[in-house]
Amino acid sequence: MSEIPIIEMNFEQAMAELETVVTSLEGSQVALDDSISMYERGAKLKAHCEAKLKSAEEKVAKITFGSDGQPDVLKPFDG
Repeated sequence: MSEIPIIEMNFEQAMAELETVVTSLEGSQVALDDSISMYERGAKLKAHCEAKLKSAEEKVAKITFGSDGQPDVLKPFDG
């Protein structure tokens, strides 16, 4: 598994590791203790990916449109 702390991962890194975790768990060739640790990391990775997606959606929602219907200004999301 990755040495990068989850909080520092971008969406693609977290998703790739999550896919690896799921594949390993589905293979059933992992010891019980390791399975539990992997499941816990997978849950954290899933939450991280969901947070990244939500943040991206909120940024897109902040785009304002001018009178001509074209994007006018991109305002950063203030959290």
